[in-house]
Amino acid sequence: MNKMLQSGIKCTNIQDWSVFILELSKKYIHMNREKGKAVTQITLDDDFNVPDTKPDLIRIILDKGEIRLDETTITQDHVWLKGVLKFSLLYRSDQEEGRINSMNGEIPFQESLAIDGANEYDTAKMSWEMEDLSIGIINSRKLSVKALVVLKAVIDEIYDEDVITGAEREGGIQLLEDNLSAMQLFLAKKDTYRFKEEIVLPSNKPNIRQVLWKSVQLRSVEMRLFDGQLNIKGESLVFVLYESEEEEEHLQWMETALPFTGIIDCQGCSDDMVCDISYDIAGIELEAKPDYDGEERMLHLELVLDLDLQVFTEEEDRIVADLYATNEKLMPVYQESVFEKLLLRNASKCKIVEKMNLDKNQEPILQICASEGNAVVEQTEIVEGGIQVEGTLQMNILYVTADDRMPVASMKDILPFHYLIEVPGINESCRYHLQTGIDQLTTVMTDSSQVEVKAVLGLNCIVFEQQKVHKIKEVEQAPLNLEELQESPGIIGYIAKEGDKLWNIAKENYTTISEIVTTNQLPSEQIKGGDKILIIKTVG
Repeated sequence: MNKMLQSGIKCTNIQDWSVFILELSKKYIHMNREKGKAVTQITLDDDFNVPDTKPDLIRIILDKGEIRLDETTITQDHVWLKGVLKFSLLYRSDQEEGRINSMNGEIPFQESLAIDGANEYDTAKMSWEMEDLSIGIINSRKLSVKALVVLKAVIDEIYDEDVITGAEREGGIQLLEDNLSAMQLFLAKKDTYRFKEEIVLPSNKPNIRQVLWKSVQLRSVEMRLFDGQLNIKGESLVFVLYESEEEEEHLQWMETALPFTGIIDCQGCSDDMVCDISYDIAGIELEAKPDYDGEERMLHLELVLDLDLQVFTEEEDRIVADLYATNEKLMPVYQESVFEKLLLRNASKCKIVEKMNLDKNQEPILQICASEGNAVVEQTEIVEGGIQVEGTLQMNILYVTADDRMPVASMKDILPFHYLIEVPGINESCRYHLQTGIDQLTTVMTDSSQVEVKAVLGLNCIVFEQQKVHKIKEVEQAPLNLEELQESPGIIGYIAKEGDKLWNIAKENYTTISEIVTTNQLPSEQIKGGDKILIIKTVG
């Protein structure tokens, strides 16, 4: 048995005969797919002593925590993580007039996630969710920190899928072509964006003695692809509660919104390409520093975003779906492959309007200082006509009270939301990616015990349709059975049935579509049930 490769496609000669060289042209489509993923839940638990430089704890006013992943290592079938849980708390101390103070700390951790097939050459996309954070007072000099954290790892692999786009043969060949629309991966890269800013206190604000509480939130983040670059823009909402150098009004705060823009190099990209981007906050630094006069009136902000970019082009190709020859047996061998097609890109807005109420034992609200929100998508499901999104907006509000012993207090609540992202034509096999952020968030007092929350969430979704295509993998060649052909009639009268195609009729009878059309003087290649057709074999 002789085997020969033409343009990388195997063509097999069953036995020796007058061989017609078959050359197949192919195209490689660069794609990516999910190789494996893993989810694990860990509990972090530790006790912390109040630093000697800090006063005693009387009551916790506000707390928060976040995960920082410092190192990711992939070995055979495992992803190893190193990171820390960083926590902060604002508390009332035992000092006179209910002085407010703060402290922070961190719990290091290591964890392993099992993913079959993972190896050292892979890269993993990591994400986390803080399902619960509990900080409690053991005594005035000691507190306990407990957290329940979900860690997720996803590994993608890049591969090439080939398709047959043409065929040539010395003795002639008949081709049936089909259209293929597929997303081709043009660029996959990880990058970082850094935003630095110096914030000067307003002239009516006193100098900073000590920063007590700080938060930095992102608003209305947009990323768009242009020629050779990715443009980033958004807003950074900065809040600082601090102890001033003045004794009479020692508790001060400041809030400001800082717009930011940036450019990430994406060589070769253009604005007509399809971009799928994930971003996460990798680090935030906000520290007080002296101004040019040596006074503590400046804040230095440094914000770092981790970006994961995938850029696709939409390819439109004509591929060979079937082939035959009239003087030789050509037997295509098929393989089922999956190609992705863009179904939808959608930037939806989900509005939330809810009310938050104080508990009975909480101090009444005199004035709102700051509001902090975190949008968490807890469940997504493909339903008829779209993607159903269920989640929560986790709210923290810091406010001023009328009680000098407890000048500031906080209220927390979890506000549910649900939204249907409309995706016509979606089905269970579709792949999608959802990036969620807060575009707008406002809080307004309705009275001393109630706050109205209004929020607009950005739900940016990209959906890919999975196309199963029976493509030609290889073509086997064999000689015709001349004895059978000689015994069969050279001219056949045929009555077409519903669903018949001229291609199938011509292939089965060793002739061509053009011969049938010419012989029968057909106006086109379309036939219908009941049509009478004269078929003359053209073997040889």
